[in-house]
Amino acid sequence: MPVMQAHAPGEPPLGILGFGHFGRALGSLAAGAGMPWLACDPAAPVPAALAAASPRDLAARCRALVVCVPVPALEGVLADLRPALTAEHLVLDVGSVKAWPTEVMLRTLGPEIPWCATHPLFGPVSLSRGERPLRVVVCPNAQHPAAAGRARALYERLGCEVTELGADAHDRHMAETHALAFFVAKAMLDIDAGGSSEIVTPSFRALAQTVETVRADAGHLFSLIQLGNPYAAAARRRLLETLGAIDRELRESASQNAVGHTPGIDPAP
Repeated sequence: MPVMQAHAPGEPPLGILGFGHFGRALGSLAAGAGMPWLACDPAAPVPAALAAASPRDLAARCRALVVCVPVPALEGVLADLRPALTAEHLVLDVGSVKAWPTEVMLRTLGPEIPWCATHPLFGPVSLSRGERPLRVVVCPNAQHPAAAGRARALYERLGCEVTELGADAHDRHMAETHALAFFVAKAMLDIDAGGSSEIVTPSFRALAQTVETVRADAGHLFSLIQLGNPYAAAARRRLLETLGAIDRELRESASQNAVGHTPGIDPAP
């Protein structure tokens, strides 16, 4: 774990609630940026010098809180934290879907506690590969117009490039990109495409990176981006219909002695 670097005297630390894979990665980014931080997770060990005693202790010692918990757990975590929050706080989530967390924060934090939905488009796997730039989507909300600016400043200090996008627009875009990429990669993983062969093309290696990301990520993330995004099912359906159409076209071409079919040899059933 990187040590904390110099920071402004009296600067309140960044609070990280949830110290799983992403929480630890966020702590490393903060340390690298010279930003003080504290973390709390009742189920995962935090280095003693950087540990808050409880979520409410974390809120008492920090002003910006990044809640790094699975989206289905977000409402319960925020409900427990709510009595310790004030109008001086900023609460951010990091879920891979945004309409759902937006509704949760609207309901649990409302107009009293500044909040903003965010989606870092990177994780421990991409960080370990040294992939840059690090991109983050910030979703402004009408209840706290200034919160998006505060979120942007925090992520930019961590070395990230920030794009602002509405929660609904984010989910539509992620359904066509993130969800479909993981859907295809999960299928390739399940059929062991490529196996351990080293005889692969560069195009397959690019796909294999996504497969490895799916393999490394927790199961709840795959379920979340497929089932928690209201637009993912339609995107998967269009993909499957298109793949079916492509397969039919290839079979028809083969039956007509098109490219790839040797005369006298029946096409595969």
